[in-house]
Amino acid sequence: MLFVALAGAHLDGHDFVGEAFAKGATVALVQRAVNGPWPVLDITGGLLPDPAACPQPVCLQVPDTLQALQTIAAYWRSKCAVRVVGITGSVGKSSTKEATATVLAQRFRTLKSTGNQNNEIGLPLTLLQLSSAHERAVLEMGFYVAGEITQLCDIAQPQVGVITNVYAVHAERAGSLADIARGKRELLDALPAAPHGVAVLNADEPMVMEMAAHTRARIVTYGMAEAAHLRASAVESFGLDGIGFQLEHAGQRVPVRVPLIGRHSVYTALRAIAVGVAEGMPATTAAAALAQPQARDGLRLKPVPSLHGSLILDDSYNASPESAVAALDLLAELDAARHIAVLGDMRELGAYERAGHDLVGRHAGSRVQLLVTVGQRARWIAAAARAAGLLAGATHEFETVEAATEFMRMQLRAGDVALIKGSLAMHLDAMVYQLANKDE
Repeated sequence: MLFVALAGAHLDGHDFVGEAFAKGATVALVQRAVNGPWPVLDITGGLLPDPAACPQPVCLQVPDTLQALQTIAAYWRSKCAVRVVGITGSVGKSSTKEATATVLAQRFRTLKSTGNQNNEIGLPLTLLQLSSAHERAVLEMGFYVAGEITQLCDIAQPQVGVITNVYAVHAERAGSLADIARGKRELLDALPAAPHGVAVLNADEPMVMEMAAHTRARIVTYGMAEAAHLRASAVESFGLDGIGFQLEHAGQRVPVRVPLIGRHSVYTALRAIAVGVAEGMPATTAAAALAQPQARDGLRLKPVPSLHGSLILDDSYNASPESAVAALDLLAELDAARHIAVLGDMRELGAYERAGHDLVGRHAGSRVQLLVTVGQRARWIAAAARAAGLLAGATHEFETVEAATEFMRMQLRAGDVALIKGSLAMHLDAMVYQLANKDE
């Protein structure tokens, strides 16, 4: 078993080499000397030792352990006869990954990235799990700066690329919407030419459709636009039980019912079905696969029973203006004594920061009876909600999660449904934990 000593901002893997050996690792990749009795073989010059003559456990010293991890993963991927699906976009990557893997698993032995392993570390680690048995791999690809997705594609060599959308998520680091679109497009640039390469694009997003001119791959489109190859119509929400819609494809209309929550999840379903169709599956088979309960595993939003017979919609993992608007729409569709929203700051929006918070506030103003905000930026949400018609007495602004949690503890009552959503840095998951697990 291989252990790679990566140096992070807070922890250094070199400090855990001994623990890794104790747990069964036989080789550790290091980039500096480590304390311990194990031999350290310097392979910075590229000369690899004979495995048969190599003592175990052993440390192999390389110039850069992260680069070594990526090189090993790229080599291993090249030895595996597997078609790789890469998924990127501003919103909806994780849910699309889960839904796509669920669809493909109906016909192919499929590997998927777990959790949020969508970066220069997580993606190589996922690829190292490939075996000769796998036929498909579904990988999420994150983006912060130009060239990042190109680097991930150099490692993963995807044949199918899915673009969800282009929004001002991480704009503080990623730049303008045009910069973000160029970064996402790197996935399409890496695809092989048709017929082997397939680009799955959102027909309802102009900035995504503009990317079609920049790829040699075959184009498959999805959405509600008339021209989409896979089109959804008559979308119906069944609250927390999922959604239904009519799928139109190749002259056929197929009724689809899936356990994905919220009308916006129709796009998640369409992406997954589109990949299945692109990989040779009938649309009916792909749609039927999504009826399984595990299709909702990637959804960030989770219903959580709370105090006094109330219900929390836990969407505290992260937030963008677009995802917050979609969550508020879902909240408004549910039967409730009161619709309550607890909304925290949305970070990393850069130049779009004020406009994004204002958009969410205007939306909340017509969808909730009680609005609680957490953080300085979230005050803009409260102000916009009041300007949109929400009574001043129905908005409550807090600087800390702790204060907002105590307020919610006193507010929640039977039949209430409360959406809790904000950027990960706001730690609103602590509020969910407190309200869901503390004694009344």
